[in-house]
Amino acid sequence: MQVEIVLRKFGNSTGAAFPPAVLKDLGLKVGQAMTMDTTADGKITLSPKRKYVLSDLIAQCDRRAPAPADMALWDAARPVGQEVL
Repeated sequence: MQVEIVLRKFGNSTGAAFPPAVLKDLGLKVGQAMTMDTTADGKITLSPKRKYVLSDLIAQCDRRAPAPADMALWDAARPVGQEVL
């Protein structure tokens, strides 16, 4: 579906109003958080903002990967304030 939209000024921002049919086709709702990106050839991509769940992020980790080198410095650091040991 090709639809013409007009950019409008909203305070210090510029916005685009999407027709209801486009929102329905894309499965978007008013107030939904989106991320926007642009391509080198001037196209705009919109993606629903992802909600991360800690267990999903941990599942992506390689538990056999070595710890970063700076972690040894962190582990060897002495308390400098009122840290609980």
